[in-house]
Amino acid sequence: MSTASYLPAARRANRRLTIRRAAAWLVSRATDPQTGLWLVISFALVHAVLWTAILIKLKAAQDVHMDVAEAYGWGQRFLLGYGKHPPLSGWMAGVWFKFFPVANWSTYALAMATVSFAMVVCWLIALRVVDRRRAFFSVVMLALYPIFNFKGFKYNADLAQLVPLPLLVLAYLNAFEQRSVRSGLLLGFAGALALMTKYWVLTMIGAIGLAALIHPQRLAFLRSPAPWVAIGTMAVLMIPHLVWLEEVDFLPLTYAGDVYALSSRALNVELVIGYIGHNLGLLAAPVLLGLLALSLSSLSWRPARLLWSSRPNPELNRAQALNVWIIQIIVAIGPPLGALAFTVYMKTDWGIPLFFLVPLVLVAIPRVRIPRMALFTITAIWFVITVAMLFAAPSIATQEMASSHNTASTYAARSELARELTQTWQAKFHSRWAVVAARSDISEPMTFYSPDHPAAITPGEVSSGLTSLDDAKRYGFIGICDTTDPVFLKPCEAWMAEHAKDAEPLVMTTQRFYGGHPGPSTVWKVYLVPPAN
Repeated sequence: MSTASYLPAARRANRRLTIRRAAAWLVSRATDPQTGLWLVISFALVHAVLWTAILIKLKAAQDVHMDVAEAYGWGQRFLLGYGKHPPLSGWMAGVWFKFFPVANWSTYALAMATVSFAMVVCWLIALRVVDRRRAFFSVVMLALYPIFNFKGFKYNADLAQLVPLPLLVLAYLNAFEQRSVRSGLLLGFAGALALMTKYWVLTMIGAIGLAALIHPQRLAFLRSPAPWVAIGTMAVLMIPHLVWLEEVDFLPLTYAGDVYALSSRALNVELVIGYIGHNLGLLAAPVLLGLLALSLSSLSWRPARLLWSSRPNPELNRAQALNVWIIQIIVAIGPPLGALAFTVYMKTDWGIPLFFLVPLVLVAIPRVRIPRMALFTITAIWFVITVAMLFAAPSIATQEMASSHNTASTYAARSELARELTQTWQAKFHSRWAVVAARSDISEPMTFYSPDHPAAITPGEVSSGLTSLDDAKRYGFIGICDTTDPVFLKPCEAWMAEHAKDAEPLVMTTQRFYGGHPGPSTVWKVYLVPPAN
């Protein structure tokens, strides 16, 4: 008999053996206390590098988002607040761009570094709740959560919360377990760090406080020094920022009240439903892919044995799992209910930092089965999706550009305008362009892309504190109005008529081309206001 008939079977056997060896290697590294941390850090670094490369290709036809440019502008000076928000997101951007160039790719690297840091901290959280196998599985589920890949492309105050909020939860679980003065100090520091990012973190702080009050072991925790030391530490650390708040007449709070208060109940309900649907849709990706990984790794296809074990997981820390479940449930249902109660404008992006515990919540269900092979399967799913996106990104960018004729806000060539205005200013006044006055989605990209990095003034909005109208008159400024937006054109022209009376008017047109496709043409009305003598 010919040996040829045996070759396919031999190849399949070798392939299965190779997969088993790879799976065994991954499981041994993930479950070994000596190598587990380095495996997670390595995975997070690879994730950051690959998704930075994907985002560079995916967003090649676009300028950076205005939120990213705004964070860069804030980071030019380390203040105690920036008008709209507390300062930590600006400080983080400022430190980042001390080491990285001001370029599109470095903003995507900053965003991916932020979410990858969160992944490592979430693994540390998981170790206090479940065994190492489940902890690694939950981390890879996070990597499949769109917020941690393509939806996390824009670094802003929402995404920046994924640095302090996981640290806050980790510090709480530590304090709940240790109940010591030192653990209370760490919890207080983490709480202050979170509050210095965005006041929205009060949702997570409130959830942690409620978890401490609801938990069956609450008396042991509340009788310890940990919670009271934490409260005192957080209050002391927040004093400088509170002083700044008083000095600026609580501008961030009044700004939020003016911008996000609604008079229409119907619109309020519509936005809340949109918020819930948006975040459920994003969470469906890691949940369904996690179920797929468990299905492919199971020896049985019977539903009763596919996901559920006959016995609960003996390595589950039930006390800490209860804390995590309570926290996630509260931050999931609390904000929508609060928005309905107070008729608040509910933005979908506010869910960005609130659901990083969902994978852990699911793998911490006592009877959920996580086979050893599931670690390899879910990692393979992540790898296949990531590599597929890496190859598909250029064609996706080209296709989006080809259909961008009516999306001037995304594809308008603001970077080109910034460079042209810088050359015009320097040729005319032989000095640095110091101030730009325009709507924030125009002025912030000018700050980012101009070699002079002018500070921004936004007519009719809260000042960031980086410059003022007096500075603009002293150093001169360039005012910009977008003629393609009739809603904002008249207010912009009115502001320029009042504050740029002696300006030299110009009209500039920009248009971007990518992959052989033209982007929308944008006509800008420009006002050159010379420096004061």
